[in-house]
Amino acid sequence: MPDITRDEVAHLADLARIDLDDAELDHLAPQLSVILESVASISAVASDDIPPTSHALPLTNVFRDDVVVPCLTPEQALSGAPAVEQQRFAVPRILGDEQ
Repeated sequence: MPDITRDEVAHLADLARIDLDDAELDHLAPQLSVILESVASISAVASDDIPPTSHALPLTNVFRDDVVVPCLTPEQALSGAPAVEQQRFAVPRILGDEQ
């Protein structure tokens, strides 16, 4: 894979709207080349007989079934609240009227 030139790094930085000075461009060009070579070597190892995966181990759902069961009534739920308003917990306002 060919090396990344300083001009190509400058072009990428311009596309990403990143302002780089000359020293940063000179520093980043060889680093980007090494990164691209590493990606290419990993791509060469990948085989068609190995399916792509996002996890090394299979994932299983650990959630329980959603079953409707009896629960508290609004009055029971609000019975310990310091302040109630229209069957809701009343809490102090944290945002002013400017919102």
